Amino acid sequence: MMQTQEAVRLDAGSNAGTARERPPMPSFLSSSLRVFDLSLGRMLWSRGTAFMALVIGLPVVIAVICRVVTGFAGTGRIDGVPITGGALFGAMMWLLYLRFIVPILAVYYGTSLMADEVEDKTITYLFTRPIARGAVMAGKYLAYLACTILVVLASVVIVFFLVVPINGGSIAGSFLDLVKDLILLAIGLIAYGALFAWVGAQFKRPLLTGLVFVFGWEQVALAFPGYLKRFTIVYYLQSLVPHAMPSDDLLGMLQSMMRETVPLSTVIIVLALITFVFLGWAIRVVGRREYVLDQ
Repeated sequence: MMQTQEAVRLDAGSNAGTARERPPMPSFLSSSLRVFDLSLGRMLWSRGTAFMALVIGLPVVIAVICRVVTGFAGTGRIDGVPITGGALFGAMMWLLYLRFIVPILAVYYGTSLMADEVEDKTITYLFTRPIARGAVMAGKYLAYLACTILVVLASVVIVFFLVVPINGGSIAGSFLDLVKDLILLAIGLIAYGALFAWVGAQFKRPLLTGLVFVFGWEQVALAFPGYLKRFTIVYYLQSLVPHAMPSDDLLGMLQSMMRETVPLSTVIIVLALITFVFLGWAIRVVGRREYVLDQ
């Protein structure tokens, strides 16, 4: 009897010692930052780097061409109206960055946050670490934001200094609009990224689903009158654009059709809800989903 009690005490002491030796589970924030640190370098030097360089390099090339052409040809005109650098920069913000670059980068990187890990069969190594599974999604989302915001905003600044001085445009006078543009594009990458992070975690063909949403649903919804456009992200982003296009040309006509004045408080609330709801859903999906890797 005494030997049995002694054995129980020894077992209990051994289990207690094992429990003391086992490191505690890191917090969700700490785990997310670990995944962020691991993912950022991989994302910057992944197979999508060339694609991202091509996308963000397009407006820079256009800006260089415009600068060279106006330098040789003198003042550029459309229907007899001189093209100012500020107007050209605003058009590039509308047509290139807001309507193409921001959504396409968000689709490409957001939908691949988990899909690439499954395709490369590396998701098992992430899930075997002593961290919450949802923290994997949160950390990779933060890496996406750091990567895309850094390169997109750098591209915008380069284009700004190339284009705005054309035909005597004032850099100092347009600097406040530049700051607003940078904030606007960052907000767009945050909101679109959260949406497509959920798409990538939820659907089997996330890239196709994302492209249909951006270049299908959003374009159709904006073209039709009524409330459909309120179920798009670009509808709220467009109301924050500080630039106005000339009202007597085709671009101005298109802008007047697509743009509506939305209160700033409404824009902030809606975009914040989109970000937190869809990112929360993405984290929840990753935390509960069983990933089966193809052999």
